[in-house]
Amino acid sequence: MSLSLYQASVPQFVRMFGNLSAILDKAAAYADARKIDQGVLLNARLAPDMHPLTRQVQIASDAAKGCVARLAGVDVPSFADTESSFAELQARITKTLDFIKTLTPEQVASGEGREITLKVPGSELKFSGQDYLLHFVLPNFYFHITTAYAILRHNGLEVGKMDFLGRA
Repeated sequence: MSLSLYQASVPQFVRMFGNLSAILDKAAAYADARKIDQGVLLNARLAPDMHPLTRQVQIASDAAKGCVARLAGVDVPSFADTESSFAELQARITKTLDFIKTLTPEQVASGEGREITLKVPGSELKFSGQDYLLHFVLPNFYFHITTAYAILRHNGLEVGKMDFLGRA
């Protein structure tokens, strides 16, 4: 049985954003219950040179929407990185998922052999569609989702592995 690029990407993005959304709900309730300013958690980092929680969610969003758009050969939607509350992060997740769900399995799967070029400071990265998904996007996406989870866990939120993985 072969696995299409759509099957290897969209269901993963949908599931993990659902799990992250539930974790962010717990974080908002945690902040409210303990009278912690949301900004404390939203700006928390694991290390001084790492991005804060808000940016982790934004980057995960950018990775997912950019991936499916590039694979499908459509323009990548641009979202302003202005989120400053848990509600705004939830809205970004919803907007990301709404976009992802507009693309058909055939559109995303059509990108398997497409050359994907990313401009990064000082150079360009070139991938086949399959390598882009498997060797760049998915590791990057999971890194930022995991880091968001770890920031909140480090700051006392009572979540565990099943909150991260979700229930099948």
